[in-house]
Amino acid sequence: MALIVQKYGGTSVRSADRLKKVAERIAKFQARGDQIVVAVSAMSGETNRLITLAHEITSEPHPRELDVVVSTGEQVTIGLLCMALHELGIKAKSYTGGQVRILTDSAHTKARILDINNESIQKDLDEGTVVVVAGFQGVDEHGNITTLGRGGSDTTGVALAAALGADECQIYTDVDGVYTTDPRVVPKARKLDTITFEEMIELASQGSKVLQIRAVEFAGKYKVKLRVLSSFEEEGEGTLITVEEDSNMEKPVITGIAFSRDQAKITVVGVPDVPGIAYKLLGPIAAANIDVDMIVQNVGHHGATDFSFTVARSDLQRAVKLIEENEEIDQRVIETDDTMAKLSIVGVGMHSHPGVASKMFQTLAAENINIQMISTSEIKIAVVIEEKYLELGARVLHKAFDLDQT
Repeated sequence: MALIVQKYGGTSVRSADRLKKVAERIAKFQARGDQIVVAVSAMSGETNRLITLAHEITSEPHPRELDVVVSTGEQVTIGLLCMALHELGIKAKSYTGGQVRILTDSAHTKARILDINNESIQKDLDEGTVVVVAGFQGVDEHGNITTLGRGGSDTTGVALAAALGADECQIYTDVDGVYTTDPRVVPKARKLDTITFEEMIELASQGSKVLQIRAVEFAGKYKVKLRVLSSFEEEGEGTLITVEEDSNMEKPVITGIAFSRDQAKITVVGVPDVPGIAYKLLGPIAAANIDVDMIVQNVGHHGATDFSFTVARSDLQRAVKLIEENEEIDQRVIETDDTMAKLSIVGVGMHSHPGVASKMFQTLAAENINIQMISTSEIKIAVVIEEKYLELGARVLHKAFDLDQT
């Protein structure tokens, strides 16, 4: 007997028929003696519908009230899934994040989990009940409903697995595992049997949409055995995300390629070249919960320098406004470009194999793809390029680093 936490995404529970299929899968696990906790997302498209509805009322919904609205999507799913399980003769009980007492901070729409009270869940499991928990949500210390940000149901599933000491956390989605890159862009992309937490974190942070980065970080921190599977296929081992590197001697230097189209570049021209200028410029942006990605500060001349950085396109106008209103910065000549994309190669093997960066740059240069910004770590090289070259860049890099399916 094992304790398994399963998480099902929006496409997996998008209709009554899909919910019945999920219930049948859960029944198979319970029939072999496993204890099952399920975290679910809202039905596909429901969160977007609720957000759109809120914006039809006001252009700037109050974050607390927006959390109240969007959290209802998961509440519908947990009730319906329990009904489907009851129809199969299985004891099942639904919980909202507040009922479980998934305690979060008070950062509405981007809350972080602080603690989980697992007493009620454990009691139900001991009585043979399948526990179904609303993903994506919790409550703060004042009892306010909070949400964890888009993709937050992954984090809920992993956090529940950590709190319960689960044997495995299974993330069911519309793909059958983690691929070397997006198969819709590179048809020869291969499914990976295993990948390290370190690599998965980098892929997620660089644009891979399979898992939310916070969920992977949580799993790595608490050593949660994490597996990505397809809810549309009955068979298959999916991809196991593990602490240990694959011992396969033929493992490629590069594990995968990630990309993000949602990039905008901001350049502040002629700012004073003095100590602390980066903090004065980026501090207010960070305080506004805007994530800054790549940063380049040019060599200063005559006491001034150009400072460039990237943000998500959806944050571009807010970031520009903060710079314009920043009294710490005298110079406010601001240039923007919202046609950027980020392309990254990831692999734990690259830190022991010289020449990876030069090979990447040479491959892109051969296709006349201009690199505008570069960021590196021990296992990642990321570049900012024009979005129109993104898919070409992904395909040629996938081939150059021998990731094409054989």
